[in-house]
Amino acid sequence: MFEGLLQPMHLLVIFVVVLLVFGPKNLPAIGKGLGESIREFKKAINGEDKDSVSRSEISKKDDERKTTD
Repeated sequence: MFEGLLQPMHLLVIFVVVLLVFGPKNLPAIGKGLGESIREFKKAINGEDKDSVSRSEISKKDDERKTTD
């Protein structure tokens, strides 16, 4: 069903349509947003989260609290 879907001519037509719809000034921002979205999605799939704290960090903090008390 999807055989030959992304041939070079098809990609060129898609690029021209995107260029006409969004304009040349907005393309870098769209590309940047798309790249960041893909990076965040990959991080979420791999279990990497910059906001989460790992269990080892929590246990280190608990150990520090116990030694200071």
